[in-house]
Amino acid sequence: MFKITPLKGSLSNVDGFYCDGVNVGMKTNTANSGVSDVDGDVAFIRSDTLCDISAVFTTNTFAAAPIKHFQKYPKNFQSDFILINSKNANAMTGKKGIEDIEDILENLESKIKIQNPIMSSTGVIGYRLKKDLIKSAFDKFDFQAKNSYKTARAIMTTDSFEKELCFKVELEDGSYFHLAAICKGAGMINPAMATMLCFVITDANVPKPDLDKLLQDATNQSFNTISVDGDTSTNDTLLIMANKKSGVYNKEAFKTALFALTKELSFQILKDGEGSNKVVAFEVSGAKNKSEAKIASKALSNSLLVKTALFGEDPNWGRIASTIGASGIECDEESLIIKYDELLIYSKDKPSLDEETEQKAFKIMKKNEFKISCELGVGVGKFTSYGCDLSYEYVKINADYRT
Repeated sequence: MFKITPLKGSLSNVDGFYCDGVNVGMKTNTANSGVSDVDGDVAFIRSDTLCDISAVFTTNTFAAAPIKHFQKYPKNFQSDFILINSKNANAMTGKKGIEDIEDILENLESKIKIQNPIMSSTGVIGYRLKKDLIKSAFDKFDFQAKNSYKTARAIMTTDSFEKELCFKVELEDGSYFHLAAICKGAGMINPAMATMLCFVITDANVPKPDLDKLLQDATNQSFNTISVDGDTSTNDTLLIMANKKSGVYNKEAFKTALFALTKELSFQILKDGEGSNKVVAFEVSGAKNKSEAKIASKALSNSLLVKTALFGEDPNWGRIASTIGASGIECDEESLIIKYDELLIYSKDKPSLDEETEQKAFKIMKKNEFKISCELGVGVGKFTSYGCDLSYEYVKINADYRT
């Protein structure tokens, strides 16, 4: 038995970890949430002891320089420092992009004693880092700070709110450990691995093989099930640092907490999807196998026509059926059943919406959260992905992204 309790302050609760965020002039606009000060644009997370590291990265072929730099380290290396910048992705910058990271981290190591530092970046693709500005953060950082809020705000780009979460996990004997995370993401979200950026820290005494396996499993049931716009970033990173300082570990408790943490953060991303108003579960069951269920479910969460129907609150089941049929999986209109929540929308015996059903469907679609279920009737495969609507605001934000 174990007890999981949410705590305020996120990263600040975890023993042996420190964090801070500062502004060096790359982020000049005030935050979308309306806070009066200018958010930071460079942040760090550090541990006072070396940590085991596990990470899952983008499947985009043009992975950004920070990911390539990380992959230069030997397998199972340990680290005690992550440096993060926003406004610039350092992607599509070639060898020079990696060299810029090495130069920045070498300068950082002259300021504080650290080992195998990691860098992560988010922002506009195709530009080299402003090294001097990033280096200026090192004299502004309070390396003893525990300021999760500033750290979470500093890694934001088009996010409208910071995303952070912490759990205290208490075992039956009264011993406990912490698991905390910050993440960012609102647009360019179709993780084929993780999310935009997510950094998890823990003081649990988790073995490295468990850390690797459970992080991948957590990814597959959380970030890999969501889509805002169908675009996979060059910088997607989900990374966990474990310093083991609590000396406490229970595999089932850690797994449960990690799964809950990543699931909640992935939902926060959907709720913050640029201009989105609705979070919708796309449950596909009765597919030939799980793989085909996933293909159909992800097709629904990525479909622009489906997303715009959600925004318009139009109970047009034709877009659902068409998307499934176009996904390339085995399906048959004779056995297809579509429901919005528990309301039957389509079956072979009920191919058209009567006025009463349409009004009920319309009420469901006005909700902030609901489910679209599609029973294919050809097998036992099942998968649920999650998406959001596509609004005018999404177009506006991304049309103006660089300007």
